[in-house]
Amino acid sequence: MAISETDIQTLLGRLGHLRKAIAQAIVGQEDVVEQLLIGLLAGGHCLLEGVPGLGKTLLVRSLGEALELQFRRVQFTPDLMPSDILGTELLEEDHGTGKRQFRFQPGPVFTNLLLADELNRTPPKTQAALLEAMQEKTVSYAGVTHKLPKPFFVLATQNPLEQAGTYPLPEAQLDRFLLHIRVGYPSESEEQAILLQTTGNAGNSVPKVMNGEDALILQGLVRDVHLGPDLLAWINRLVRASRPGEGAPEAVNKYVRFGAGPRAGQSLVLAAKARALLQGRLAATRDDVTALAQPVMRHRLLLSFAAEAEQKTADEVIAAILRAVPLS
Repeated sequence: MAISETDIQTLLGRLGHLRKAIAQAIVGQEDVVEQLLIGLLAGGHCLLEGVPGLGKTLLVRSLGEALELQFRRVQFTPDLMPSDILGTELLEEDHGTGKRQFRFQPGPVFTNLLLADELNRTPPKTQAALLEAMQEKTVSYAGVTHKLPKPFFVLATQNPLEQAGTYPLPEAQLDRFLLHIRVGYPSESEEQAILLQTTGNAGNSVPKVMNGEDALILQGLVRDVHLGPDLLAWINRLVRASRPGEGAPEAVNKYVRFGAGPRAGQSLVLAAKARALLQGRLAATRDDVTALAQPVMRHRLLLSFAAEAEQKTADEVIAAILRAVPLS
């Protein structure tokens, strides 16, 4: 579908309105909001990690309200079953003929925006129920494949693994998240504003500024954003440098057991293009790649025991890769 230059500028303007709409409910967290919108534009899923009480759930709910998308929330608990997410078959009887047949009853995953709240509070069996939905945008049940609506996003929240009662997400599932977004504590002034905003009578309704069709068009535009061959080759080298072996940076060989796979490169290309479009540019730059290398790769590196012993983080290893692998 062809889209005019005027329509493109209108949609880009709505992205600015989308930021402002979310800001009516969320104080601060500009980087988190930007990364969440990058995930939306790139058509990928996002994992938000932070201690309880930082507004992760409110942020995702506000995005759903501003986008005018069908929104569902699933609270992940230790007793949650896969059928509670995907759906189940119900036995129905035709009162006219007396015949009985099974009918598939779709679960909450059949939506545009799924908030998987505290995803790591549920055991791996239930976590894995989302794998097909996140990758293929389909759900298979009793030999029948059901398509999910478009657009479809999983925005999951998790508490840090040192919190009691959590289950580490499988590597296969982590790799399906485009971005791993860290949500930190607010600044002193932001926290004071939060106290003022949340303890009064004034409501903070989020206006609707975009719809699902707008999101799909913008996702198509992201893929048309220019990313030069030098930048593409650099992204490829960055991802390959995360794998231990001959020629890898010293920090990688010492602190990484398994590096990022090809999906990391795909994600970094799309995320860089999405960031460029979000900022009103039709060409990605080195700054776009540098800004998103950690959110794209931090959950795709499996660190070694040496890293744990020396308290080295994935972000520190990625920073070392960026220093060791030049653009040209």
